[in-house]
Amino acid sequence: MNKIAPTLELKNVHRSFKQGSQNLEVLRGVSLDIEKGEVVALIGPSGSGKSTLLQIAGLLEQPSKGEIYLDGQRCSKLGDGMRTLLRRDYLGFVYQYHNLLADFDAVENVMLPQLIANTKVKEARERAEWLLRRLGLEKRFKHRPAELSGGEQQRVAIARALANAPKLLLADEPTGNLDPKTSETVLNELLGIVKETGLSALIATHNFELADRMDRCVKLQDGKLIDMRASTFVSDKNFY
Repeated sequence: MNKIAPTLELKNVHRSFKQGSQNLEVLRGVSLDIEKGEVVALIGPSGSGKSTLLQIAGLLEQPSKGEIYLDGQRCSKLGDGMRTLLRRDYLGFVYQYHNLLADFDAVENVMLPQLIANTKVKEARERAEWLLRRLGLEKRFKHRPAELSGGEQQRVAIARALANAPKLLLADEPTGNLDPKTSETVLNELLGIVKETGLSALIATHNFELADRMDRCVKLQDGKLIDMRASTFVSDKNFY
C-alpha cells in the first residue's frame, strides 16, 4: 500500500544571506512534514527565521540548499511560472497585515484571486460570499477596507487566502496587529474554518494559547527545528 505524501515536506533546508563580508545562516538543515489536515504551530523568538521558513515553504524564496515537496511534487528546482501556478492553486497566505486592495469591497477582494484563476464570476462571487459569511461578515459584503475594523479586515484577508480552496495555508502572525479580544475571535474563526475544510496549515505565532490548540508545535531555534508537544511547550522557560 502506497503511503500518502505529506501536504508539505521540507528536507534539510538551508538558507543563508550575505551581510557585508559575512555569511548569515538563518536556516541550518530544517526538515518538516505536515500531513493532510494537520495544523502545525511555528514558534520561536523574533529574528529566528520563521518568516524566512514560511517564504520558502510558500515558494516565494529559494532555499540555499535542500528540497521542498508539495503533495509529493518536488518544487525546489521549478521555474518561476510553475511556482506561480502552484502558489495560486495550492497555497493560501495570511500575513500580519491584511494587504487588502483599498478600492475594492470585501466580496471583490475575495473574488479577485478566483478570477485570476479563471473561475467564472458567478461562482467566484458565491464562494466569496460563503467564506465571508462563514467568518461572520455577512453584513460587510459591500464595505471597503477603510470602512472595516482591524479584525474585520483580517477576516477578509483570511477569506481571500482560502478563496481558491488551497491545500496548504501559511500564516505569519495572522493576529499580530489585533487587540487580545479581537485576536481571540479571529483565531477561533480561522481554526474553525481550517478544520472544517480539512486544510493543512503552518501558522507562525507568538500566541501561546493559539499554538496549544493546534495539532503539533515546532520551535525554530538557532536555525534548527525542534518538534515539541503542544501540551508541554507553554511551560518551556526557554521559549524566547
